[in-house]
Amino acid sequence: MTDDEAAFIAAARSNDAAQFALITEPYRRGLQVHCYRMLANYEDAQDLTQETFLRVWRRRESFRGHATLRTWLYRIATNACLDFLDRRNDRTPVPAELPGADSEVHHLQPYPDRMLPEDPQEAVVARETIELAFIVAAQHLPPRQRAAFILRDVLGWPAPKAADALDLTVASVTSALQRARVTMRERLPDRRLDWRRPATHELSDDERDAVRSYIDAHERNDLDGLTALLRDDLRFTMLPDPGTVTFTARDAVDGWVSNGLFQRGYDDWRCTATTVNRMPAAALYLRAPGDPEYRLFTIAVLRVVEGKIAELTGFDAADKPWLDLPATL
Repeated sequence: MTDDEAAFIAAARSNDAAQFALITEPYRRGLQVHCYRMLANYEDAQDLTQETFLRVWRRRESFRGHATLRTWLYRIATNACLDFLDRRNDRTPVPAELPGADSEVHHLQPYPDRMLPEDPQEAVVARETIELAFIVAAQHLPPRQRAAFILRDVLGWPAPKAADALDLTVASVTSALQRARVTMRERLPDRRLDWRRPATHELSDDERDAVRSYIDAHERNDLDGLTALLRDDLRFTMLPDPGTVTFTARDAVDGWVSNGLFQRGYDDWRCTATTVNRMPAAALYLRAPGDPEYRLFTIAVLRVVEGKIAELTGFDAADKPWLDLPATL
């Protein structure tokens, strides 16, 4: 038993809430990322992390040190997320309005990099498991299959440990994992699937260049320059608006033009480079006619392949202080 685990038991027996909080707080960011992988929504992940700590406090005397404190906390967080998903029927992908566009995850939100774990052991989890494509693909797994996949293939838990956490047999967890892997391979055909092997956290030169060029095109109202940055098979989505997913650059650009991009009222931009979900992004600020300030409008998250934008996911950025972006410029 580690010193932390012994201290946790002592705090539980003495009902020392302050010491309990001191011991469990270092696990918060890791648990919140875990909840985000389960739920794809930053605000829900915050709420479920808090729910996890409430459950931990209520069950504090049941911890005996037979498992590590970290394992015990992640087990409670996983089941809190599963309980949440059992109650909600709006947390599954819905058919896209555009024929052939598969489905959309309307509840998807970006995850601010500043809230990722600071602990190096937590931070070595592969970069891909926080990227939007991975998070979206995981949402296509049934909740318990998703939990088995994350516990086994992302956190690296052995099958008996995952089975115990989910109150399933080892055979059931193994079967769920095999089905989950098939789905993930179908939805991420061009990605490596060794999720537990660390990947770099640094943006590549191509990614940095793409963000700079994207910002430059927006600020100059350069539609041709913007179009030149896009791969022909661009996947574009604007959330939380339904029916915006497109699968070609031409369709995306046509949609932007028809909605008035770079026309009066949508032609005075200032942008800043940032990152979310370990991905390059641009925060777009729009100044309306007569307004003295540029106001935060959207955040565009880019996936760059061979120097061009392969995926562009836009999020409504207003009233989301957790993105840590200034409201005005």
